[in-house]
Amino acid sequence: MDLYNYNKRAWDASVERKDYFTLPATPAEIEDARNGYIPLTITGNRIIPKSWLADIAGKQVLCLAAGGGLQAPIMAAAGAIVTVFDSSPLQLAQDAEIARKHDLQIKIVEGDMKDLSCFNDKYFDYIIHPVANVFIDNVRPLWLEAYRVLKKGGVMIAGIANPILYIFDQEQLDKGRFIVRNKLPYSDLRDLPPKRLQYYKKKNIPLEFGHTLEQQLGGVCDVGFVIANLFEDDFDGEDLMDDYLKSLIVFRALKL
Repeated sequence: MDLYNYNKRAWDASVERKDYFTLPATPAEIEDARNGYIPLTITGNRIIPKSWLADIAGKQVLCLAAGGGLQAPIMAAAGAIVTVFDSSPLQLAQDAEIARKHDLQIKIVEGDMKDLSCFNDKYFDYIIHPVANVFIDNVRPLWLEAYRVLKKGGVMIAGIANPILYIFDQEQLDKGRFIVRNKLPYSDLRDLPPKRLQYYKKKNIPLEFGHTLEQQLGGVCDVGFVIANLFEDDFDGEDLMDDYLKSLIVFRALKL
């Protein structure tokens, strides 16, 4: 199937449903960023440490697969020169609307996170990449492209999902039961029961992929990055896994 265009349409549908990860920054968050406190989250919960963004003002920042009016407006309000790149027109429309409301300058580009050919080599100082690569089937092109467009000395702050999220039977998990069913790497296209996959398609639910830590963290190092910092996060009590572990990972990688 055409995964890119399916998930593009599904994310547009998510915006129309006002799903959690489509909610834009609040006026208070924009004002905080303007006043020196940057309430940036790429997991929906924990704030990125201030030291990771100490020199963001005036820097070229790519908010990669980060449409929705959250990360890009906050970065722009903090003084960065921001480009937001995403596949979903409706997610990007939210960035445009927040920029208009708050008089922010944000360049908006629609495209596939695995193909950043519209950008020159060594153009950006920072990449901000939320937990979005669960919606592509191969993360290596993403890491290669991110490395290419980042300047030497540049920083990528990225969020990923711990692949343990994907080993359980989803139908049993909906009932509160942890039944191990799936092997990693995981694919909704391959591993969902046919009826559930058809339900997802009917309801325009984005399809997900559980990449291994070797593909994620190892892949980042493989293309040339050095991981300098890392922390874990959860879904703030909204997911059953939160009682047992923090299933999201945020890392800061450097292009030396």
